[in-house]
Formats: sequence, structure tokens, C-alpha cells
Amino acid sequence: MKLSLTQLARCLDLSPSTIERWVSQGRIPVHISNKDCIFNPSALGKWSAAHKVKFTPPQALQGEPVIEPVETLIGAMGRGGVFKNIEGDSIASILQAAVNRLTGIPEKSKEDLFQKLLEREQLTSTGIGKGVAIPHPRSPIAAIEHKSMIATCFLKTPVDFNAVDGKPVFALFVLISQTVQQHLHLLSRLSFCIRNDAFISFLKTRPAPEALFPKITELEIEMDRTNR
Repeated sequence: MKLSLTQLARCLDLSPSTIERWVSQGRIPVHISNKDCIFNPSALGKWSAAHKVKFTPPQALQGEPVIEPVETLIGAMGRGGVFKNIEGDSIASILQAAVNRLTGIPEKSKEDLFQKLLEREQLTSTGIGKGVAIPHPRSPIAAIEHKSMIATCFLKTPVDFNAVDGKPVFALFVLISQTVQQHLHLLSRLSFCIRNDAFISFLKTRPAPEALFPKITELEIEMDRTNR
């Protein structure tokens, strides 16, 4: 039988990362190929019983939202929007100004979002270097209208974000999602783009959406080609 990693995780009531680790360690009778989990249901059932791991047959999960569609970076960024001239002279004032400009977030939830972003920064800076920061809450936000969004915010004046390389931040990608899985997926894809120095130079021009989004699409195609 073949299931996605997410589906099998639901069947075993385990996290996808745990299944991947156990497969690599040879601890579970499952083979992963092209992100699909291939296994013999009978053998997996016997293994789960022997190891006291709950196993719910896939057919018993019919009607439940087992498969979570893979989100694209361009989709999330399109919903988040592009905002320029974000004003502020501190991390707190910049985050407050950015949140105030966001769409897709109910007004009554914006103060809560701001506090969660600020708490995350106080834990450790989201300034990842090269003048870029990726502010995000420590936990998913259920109040957003869409399952995920990334707002691109260009600061009017670069601000010290306590970034790992000490460089002031000129661009924020405010990442908000409803699930941990989508958060990690989008963070990985965004990080791929930011590792590209040519893309950083492009960002410094503070591109409009009609220039930024085609570039993101181009990088996503390159990313998918690299990961094949």
C-alpha cells in the first residue's frame, strides 16, 4: 500500500518527522520513495501491535482531512501582499507598523498577532542575515482567513534586528500559518530564495508585486527542479 507521509502519520498517530527518523533507522517496516510511504498493511499492523503503537487502518479515516495540500510560496506571498515604507526605529515599532498594514487578519486579532510576533523576537531574533527577517508567531494562528500567508514588507529605513550577521534589516517576510507543517514547508522554500545573493540584490530595489512575484515563481521552479 502507498500513502503520503502525512496520511501514514495520521494512521499511526505519530509526527511525520518521527516516521522519517524511524524509517532511516530501520525501526519500522515502511519504505519511503518520492515522499510516499510504501508498506504492507498486515506487516505494519503486526509491528504496531508488537510495539504498542496505535494503528488506524487508512479506510477508517475516510471522510477526515488526511491530506493537507502542499502550499506554494507564491500562493502564500500573493495572499500576504507587498507593503512599502514601513516606518519605525525599533523592532517593536516596525512589527506594529507591519501588522497594522496586513490584510487577511481580522482587526480584533491584530494586537494578539503583534504580541505573539514580539514574544518570538524576545526569544531569539528572526533576523536571518543579509538584511532580511522572517517574523512569525511561535505557534500557528487560527484566526487568519487563509491557511497561510507571507506579507512582504520593505522598511522605510533599515533597523537593527539583532540579526545573526549584525546587518540592519531592510525587508521583512511576515510568515503566518494555521499549521506547523505549512509553516515549516514555507519557511524552507523562503529560505531557499534568501540564500540566493542575486535575489537579495533584487530585494534591495524594493520591487513592486508585478516584479517580485514572477521572480518568486522562477525561484520555485528552480527549487522544484533541484529537489527532484
